[in-house]
Amino acid sequence: MKIPLVYPKIPDGRNCPLKKCIAFEKYDGTNIHFIWTPEMSFIGFGTRRDRFDTNYKGNKDFANAHLGLEEVVYEIKFNAYLQSLDTYLSVKYNNVKEIIIFTEFLGDKSFAGTHYPNDEKRLILLDVMVGGRMLPPENLIKDFSKFNLAKIIYKGKYTGQFVEDVRKGKYPVNEGVVVKGVVDGQVYMTKIKTDAYMKRLQTEFKDNWKDYWE
Repeated sequence: MKIPLVYPKIPDGRNCPLKKCIAFEKYDGTNIHFIWTPEMSFIGFGTRRDRFDTNYKGNKDFANAHLGLEEVVYEIKFNAYLQSLDTYLSVKYNNVKEIIIFTEFLGDKSFAGTHYPNDEKRLILLDVMVGGRMLPPENLIKDFSKFNLAKIIYKGKYTGQFVEDVRKGKYPVNEGVVVKGVVDGQVYMTKIKTDAYMKRLQTEFKDNWKDYWE
């Protein structure tokens, strides 16, 4: 089923507040979300723009709709990952109506949304939405670090120098970083990609490389 964009499009850094922030590694994969409720555990899942029921038919429909992502529903290790999350959420968040877990699905060879057979995949936790609001980055780290949370790259003030350092490859990331902070009680996010990743896109996609950029 098609749905409105469930994970927000992350803007570039031109209007990012020059405030305290935490930067997480940005991964080059496919965004997969999972919906959880206290009463029924995981009831749905999908990409950023569609959603399927968590049952046999939903799994089959998802696999048919997303060639290359079949492992999301057929790999036992991903079921085990969700089971461990369910156990944790049932204790920690049993008083909320709904939680959406946002993850990135990828393997070491994944590039620009393309995944390859025989390349072992993993789920990396990106964000958690509780009651329609993203958890602040400090809360995300406190509550979900043990669930393969995205790697923390930087803590400090957002500055032009930090942006330049990411671009030039000072930090050990492939694609780039996602910067998160809180202003007036709202979580904001921005993304910074590396020059090396830009060059790879230009080589692979020629004139269309900006379709995969910021």
